[in-house]
Amino acid sequence: MIRNKYAFRGVNCALLTAIAVTGCSLLVPQNLKAQTGAIKTLKSDSLNKVNQLKEVQINRVKVTRRQTSSTPLQILSGAELQRLNSLSVADAVRFFSGVQLKDYGGIGGLKTINVRSMGTNHTAVFYDGVQLGNAQNGQVDLGKFSLDNIEEIELYNGQKSTVFQSAKGFASGSSLYLNAKQPVFEKGQHDHLTATFKTGSFGLINPSVRWQRKVSDKVYGSFSTEYKKANGKYKFHDTNGAYDTTLVRKNGDIETMRIEGGLYGKLPDSSEWSAKVYFYNDEQGLPGAIVNNVYDFTQRLWNRNFFVQGNYKKEAGRYNLMASAKYANDYSRYLDPTIVKDDGLTNNIYKQQEFYLTLSNRYKINSLWDVVLSTDYQRNTLDANLYRFPYPTRQTVLIAVATEIRLNRLNIQANLLGTLVNDEVEQYYSAGNKSEFTPTVMTSWQPFSSKEFRLRAFYKHIFRMPTFNDLYYTFIGSTFLKPEYTQQYDLGFTYIKVFENNWLSQISVQSDAYYNTVKDKIVAVPGANLFRWSMQNLGRVEIKGLDVNAQSVWKITDKLRANAGLTYTYQQALNVTNVNLNYMHQIPYTPLHSGSVIGGLDWKNLSLNYSYIYTGERYDQSANIPANYVQPWYTHDIAFQYNKQLTSKNIRFSAEVNNLFNQSYAVITNFPIPGRSYRFTLSYSY
Repeated sequence: MIRNKYAFRGVNCALLTAIAVTGCSLLVPQNLKAQTGAIKTLKSDSLNKVNQLKEVQINRVKVTRRQTSSTPLQILSGAELQRLNSLSVADAVRFFSGVQLKDYGGIGGLKTINVRSMGTNHTAVFYDGVQLGNAQNGQVDLGKFSLDNIEEIELYNGQKSTVFQSAKGFASGSSLYLNAKQPVFEKGQHDHLTATFKTGSFGLINPSVRWQRKVSDKVYGSFSTEYKKANGKYKFHDTNGAYDTTLVRKNGDIETMRIEGGLYGKLPDSSEWSAKVYFYNDEQGLPGAIVNNVYDFTQRLWNRNFFVQGNYKKEAGRYNLMASAKYANDYSRYLDPTIVKDDGLTNNIYKQQEFYLTLSNRYKINSLWDVVLSTDYQRNTLDANLYRFPYPTRQTVLIAVATEIRLNRLNIQANLLGTLVNDEVEQYYSAGNKSEFTPTVMTSWQPFSSKEFRLRAFYKHIFRMPTFNDLYYTFIGSTFLKPEYTQQYDLGFTYIKVFENNWLSQISVQSDAYYNTVKDKIVAVPGANLFRWSMQNLGRVEIKGLDVNAQSVWKITDKLRANAGLTYTYQQALNVTNVNLNYMHQIPYTPLHSGSVIGGLDWKNLSLNYSYIYTGERYDQSANIPANYVQPWYTHDIAFQYNKQLTSKNIRFSAEVNNLFNQSYAVITNFPIPGRSYRFTLSYSY
């Protein structure tokens, strides 16, 4: 809510006219304007007495992107992120509705996002506007991305609600945007420094430093680095149906280093540019699944990720230009001492390279109508030391034509995406060429004169290409795979209301009903024996769901403030592939009901934050039978924070308790999640 106060004292006609020109004449009734005309005949000394207007207060709703977006949008930013008991991006996205986070346990376990049950590969992850790619398996591990340098997380169902974006932005079923903290300097400031140290359970040691520098009036710089180390040991319960045993999870250690730097600037023609360098390196153990009384594991994984990217934006009258370029080089090594081959231990090494270039053009035909043409080129290569590996190269060209019409209360966006893919291999057989054209239509409508309530709807037809693993993994991949197609239908509303002189200051609600289909779903099917599987297009899934997201702000006293948020998801994701096999059964790991509650209290320098996450009953296999039943789970987290402002310095201390009631559960069967754990954070900002 924004509150403006206008006090008119000794106002003459010229001032009233100026206010009217800026739209504020709505505050002045017609009879008052007539009186003002009469006042002009009075003497100057009486004018000041007669034309004394009482103070006028204007209260209006602050309509944000959440309310105006044509596609469902959920945001966590700034103080909201700081409040959550979250160490990584993966921990934060758990609080979004319609999301299943696949968590394989531990501080270094793989964590991937699945939105509205369409599959992990249908969610694109963008870092500062450029997609994070993984042509090998199509998955991005969100556990690798710390929140220390993240300012905002946005989740769009469908796609970002703007036509002026890269063609990549149109090319996925949903999009997760990670926006890094960018330098903002007030007058007289030249440096910002933040040093943070975290410690707690699992032997966690996690220092980080962020330095922002004002190089000149037109150029800013940013540098961020972080080190994390943990032994990953935690107690968990195991049962054979008759006896419960308490054990210690082993081989869950992790050691990581992240370094990133950025430059941001403006040119004399007001165009903007930015450049970023990112490096991440880790070594970790893979604790494995707890089955057949096996508790000790020796598998190891090494990852190294590097990318450099640049962005340029220019506005010239009605024409806008946006360009980005990126080069990425990723390395991973998997060591399994338990599997010995003719040439020694299993020691698989994968090397990926990606080159990406995008150019977006927008032309404003008039104040109501925009048209956009975006083109992307991407080249991916994968090298591996596997037997009979084909060494694939994929070239992708994306061309998107989009338009947006903005009427008084109606916004309409539409785009057509063309995708051209060419796969080549050094040996054996390639998947060849593929081309597809897919449309999207989105609309947002304000049915009443008040901006408090809006309706929205979208239709999107999109697909995802088979990954390199799907196509070329030795003995498993199939070059005959077709893309996995999805169709999405969504209808929803947003509502925001401000209350005066009430404990409840503001409430906002957004809700969406949706229907999705996934066709030619890519699944792994066993062959002649359990050691020889193949990838095939077999699946078809129908998904019906409802997402509800409510936020509220409370002003209990002048010094005591509160906030509360609630999310709820109903999701029926049914297998409709074969009427003779698990037909109309809920797909694995999709709960019918799930949700979260977040609450906070702020008093002077202290704050208390509470969060609750619930995931309903599920099945871990395609057959919905008692043997595959997975019980519901829920967790309570709590955090205390103390902030102290000392002139230009700020000190923040927080203490967190996660899984407060020490519940034993597993998100993925046989991969136990830690029980009660603690984390302490000390941060100093200058």
